[in-house]
Amino acid sequence: MEKTRGRRRLKRVLITLAVVGGVLGAAVGGSFAWLWTSADISTVGKARFDNALAVPPLAPSTVDKDGTRVFDLRMQTGSTEFRPGVATPTWGFNGDHLGPTLRAERGERVKVRVRNTLDEASSVHWHGMHLPAAMDGGPHQSVEAGSTWTPRWKVDQPAATLWYHPHPHGATERHVQKGLAGMFLLDDERSERLALPKTYGVDDLPVMVQDVTFDGADLDHGHHFLANTGFLGERTMVNGTLDPYAEVGDERVRLRLLNASTARIYTFGFDDDRSFSLVGTDGGLLAEPAAMNRIQLSPGERAEVVVTMRPGERTVLRSYPWRAGDSWERRFNGGDDSFDVLQLRAAERLRPSPAVPSRLAEDEGLELPEAGDSVRGRHFELRRSGINGRPMAMDRVDETVVRGTTEVWTLRNGGDMTHNFHVHDVQFRVLDVDGKRPEPALRGRKDTVAVPVGSTVRIALRFDGPSDPDTPYMYHCHLLSHEDEGMMGQFVVVDKGQRAGAPPGHAGH
Repeated sequence: MEKTRGRRRLKRVLITLAVVGGVLGAAVGGSFAWLWTSADISTVGKARFDNALAVPPLAPSTVDKDGTRVFDLRMQTGSTEFRPGVATPTWGFNGDHLGPTLRAERGERVKVRVRNTLDEASSVHWHGMHLPAAMDGGPHQSVEAGSTWTPRWKVDQPAATLWYHPHPHGATERHVQKGLAGMFLLDDERSERLALPKTYGVDDLPVMVQDVTFDGADLDHGHHFLANTGFLGERTMVNGTLDPYAEVGDERVRLRLLNASTARIYTFGFDDDRSFSLVGTDGGLLAEPAAMNRIQLSPGERAEVVVTMRPGERTVLRSYPWRAGDSWERRFNGGDDSFDVLQLRAAERLRPSPAVPSRLAEDEGLELPEAGDSVRGRHFELRRSGINGRPMAMDRVDETVVRGTTEVWTLRNGGDMTHNFHVHDVQFRVLDVDGKRPEPALRGRKDTVAVPVGSTVRIALRFDGPSDPDTPYMYHCHLLSHEDEGMMGQFVVVDKGQRAGAPPGHAGH
C-alpha cells in the first residue's frame, strides 16, 4: 500500500515537473519568437523631414610666415537640442556637438592646435591621412585634460573625403557617440579641374550619418543584449540633424557620405531606386565613375556620389537591409534594419550642371600599390577576442614593415559576425574578395574594408614612411566597441635593417 502511494506521489511530481517544464519552454519559446519578430528597426515612411540639414562650417585657418596652414580645434562639453525643448549633454569641437570641416590642398603644410577642455583625456585621429606616426592621433598621442597637442605634417595624397575623431584606448566608442567627429577634405589640382559639383554646402554636401537612441534627455550608450556588434541606435541623424532635409538648387549634387556610426552598417540608396554615380571612395576619386543604386558602408568608410535631380521633385536617401550576413546577424545585429536618412528637395528651377566626367583619374593617378610589387605577405585572423588571437597591448609591436616596400595582407573572418579592418596612414588596394575581383565600390583607394563572416579579403599596401621604430600606427576593427575591447594591433615602419623599438609606456593598459 505504501509503495502504491509512493508511486502515485512520484507520478504527480513527474507530471507537475513536466507541466512546469512545458510552461517554461512555451514561455521561453514565445519570448524568443517575440524577440525575433520585433528585432528589426525601421523608420521608413516615418521620418517627418522637418529640420533643415545642418552643414558644418568650414574651419577658419591662418597661414604662418613659412606658409603652414594653421587650424584650431577645442574639445569641449556642450548641450544640444536635437529635439525641440530637450537639451542633451554633448561633446564637440569648437562647439556643442560635432566639429567644423577642415580643408587643405595637396602640397600644403598644416598644423592643428588641439586643446582639450574636457575633464578626461582624449585624442584626435586623422582618419585616412598619410602622415608621421607621431602625428597620427592614435592612442599613443593622448591629449590630457587641460592640455594642448599640436601635430603638423605635409599633405601628400590625392583629393579625398577624410574625417577626424577621437581614438583613446578603451573609450573611443563613447567619445565618438558624445559628438567628437568632423570631416577633413583634401583638394588637388586635378580635382579642381574636373567638372564635378564642388561648392561646399550648396551642390557639394557633407553627409555624416550616425545612429542614435535617447534615454530621456541623454544619449543612450547601451548595447542590446542579443547584439554583439556594438551600439545600434533606433534612428539616424545627419550632421547632428534629426529628420533632415536639404534644399537642392542644382541639377546635380555631390553627397560625401560618411558612416560615422560606431557599429551600424548602412546600405545607401534612394527610395525611388534611382541610379547614382560613385565617383570616390575612402581615399579619393575612382579612375572612372560607376553607376549603381546601392552602396554599402561599414563604420569609418566614405563614398562620394553624384545624384541627378529633376525640378520640383523630392527623393529620400535611404539605408536598406544588408546584402550579406547570416540570419542571426541580420536579425539582431542590424542587418534587417532600414532607415529614411535624408530628404533632398529640388527647387522648381535648377541651375544646369555638366555631366559627370567619363574619366576621373588615370590609373597611375590613383597611386595604389600593385600586388606584383609585394615583398612579403601577412595573415590577419579577425575575431572579437583579438586579431590573430591576441588582444591589443599598448606596449607590444605586432608587426614591423620596411619603409618603401609593398606587402599583401590577407584578412580572414572566421568568427560569428561581420567585422571591418582599418589601417592607419595608408590607402590600400583591395585585390580580391573570396578570390573574386572586387566590386566597383572597392576598386578605389581604401583605408577601411568590411570583412563578412566566413570571407577572405586580400589587400595590397605600400608603406612610404617616414620611418619611426618607436611610434606605432594602428590596424583594427572599426566597430568601435570591438576596438575598445582589444580588437586592434600595432605596426611600426622602419628603414631597411632597422628593428622595431619600444612604444612609450601607458600605465593601466
